[in-house]
Amino acid sequence: MARSVFRFLSRQPEFPELTGGRYFLRLPDYLDYKQWRVLRQGSREFLQPWEPTWRADELSEASFRVRVSRNRQEYSAGLSVPLFIFDRADMTLLGGITIGHIRKGAAQSCMIGYWMGAQHAGHGHMFAAVALVIPYIFEGLRLHRIEAACIPENERSIRLLEKSGFVQEGLLRKYLKINGEWRDHLMFSLISEDVRPIGKSSAR
Repeated sequence: MARSVFRFLSRQPEFPELTGGRYFLRLPDYLDYKQWRVLRQGSREFLQPWEPTWRADELSEASFRVRVSRNRQEYSAGLSVPLFIFDRADMTLLGGITIGHIRKGAAQSCMIGYWMGAQHAGHGHMFAAVALVIPYIFEGLRLHRIEAACIPENERSIRLLEKSGFVQEGLLRKYLKINGEWRDHLMFSLISEDVRPIGKSSAR
């Protein structure tokens, strides 16, 4: 069966679109390449300390097309929901947020990861995106638990998660290889019973 369970649960005809206030979130498209490349290239120094080492072809169009195809496959298989974050006023790409490691069965959980273009950081855009994603996860995907991990030195990410209602649970030793080194990460979580209203959203 090729149909995504997410499409059935949220009554979406194909791919998810989340809107709220000035923001619009959707799966990446091939036509996003130019804007994505410019944003990522200009934000490399800002992003690299918190991401896996970039490949030599990281910003190539061929690599981006493979990424988009894989995103769609993983969404259709119920494995992840990778989303680009746009300003609805002019469809400027601001960054991205991914709902990944989706587990059904007894776990009913997922993990979120995110990135923001350097020039857009510090303006509340990611907080707004997280506020849109949380109800989509709990109500649309019908999951019970959201996890997020960040490097202890990433104070901006820690503040974002705490402001969004996440609770710190502990330290994961040498959890991910970031920028060429195995780094410890703090684990945060949010469960459906913890949710407090942090914004209104609509998804279709």
